Amino acid sequence: MPHTDNGRSRKRLNARRALRTEAPSTVAVLADRKDFAAMRRYRSFLFDDHATYLRQVEGLLRSMAAQGTYTSVALFDPRDYEEYCADHHIDPDTAASRTRYTADVAAAGTTIPYEGQPIARLLPRLVDEAEQQATWEYASTLLSRGGDCAACSEDIGRAAFARASKALRLLIEAVGEGAHHLVCSVPLEGKPPLIAVLHAECRDGGLYLGEASALVFCTVLAAGIALDRPGGVVLRTKAPDHPETVRGWNVRDGGLRPLTEAEVFAAYCTDAETGEPVPPEPGVEYRAGIPLDLEGDA
Repeated sequence: MPHTDNGRSRKRLNARRALRTEAPSTVAVLADRKDFAAMRRYRSFLFDDHATYLRQVEGLLRSMAAQGTYTSVALFDPRDYEEYCADHHIDPDTAASRTRYTADVAAAGTTIPYEGQPIARLLPRLVDEAEQQATWEYASTLLSRGGDCAACSEDIGRAAFARASKALRLLIEAVGEGAHHLVCSVPLEGKPPLIAVLHAECRDGGLYLGEASALVFCTVLAAGIALDRPGGVVLRTKAPDHPETVRGWNVRDGGLRPLTEAEVFAAYCTDAETGEPVPPEPGVEYRAGIPLDLEGDA
């Protein structure tokens, strides 16, 4: 009889362990030293050193993965956490409150799956994706405020996004084969500029790019078109058996005006802060932007 009870206990334990592997988990991490320092005001937060904290987080992630638990990683924002605790009338100086915030807020934001990668490689990607998400949300908000065109009653934001999407397609078609790095920057009054980065590759007649990054890029460019802000697009191309090239365009009059070769050279070979000239990059050719017909049929 005792032997039978032990067998049943082991079965229940195994069943519990099996269920645990099917329960996904989210770990919210303080990626930034400033954010880590902000959390040290709480007595229940037991870490004194950011590097040690990150090593412990990495150990936790590895142990959860070893148990077969699917784990995603999110950013822990101390300012957002403080507001969350105030809104819900809970004590921020408890582990239970941090757990609740992670479950309610951090897990609903930008997350990436933990797949055994070192935390030094995981965190930059997490920060980049969180910034990309925030940029897309703010640019989308700006587009939604555009309303309808007084002349044609067309939704300004929707029309601007359509033009931006077409501009991106025409850009990549115009430069052809190779690996392309695009940056779109749109200045805002009293705020940091909106910046979107897109990596695309054309090879064997196919186009390969990240859909999420392309969405952010088009949304930021559309915001510049809709707001008529003096933004710009820079495209750097690497192609086999060709020198690396850089081209540029200004956002103007609802489209992209190609920069001249001299303007591209001046933009890249001038220090943005001092205005002093800087030497050109070795092996890089600065070329004029390619004209794009956004009015013609595809």
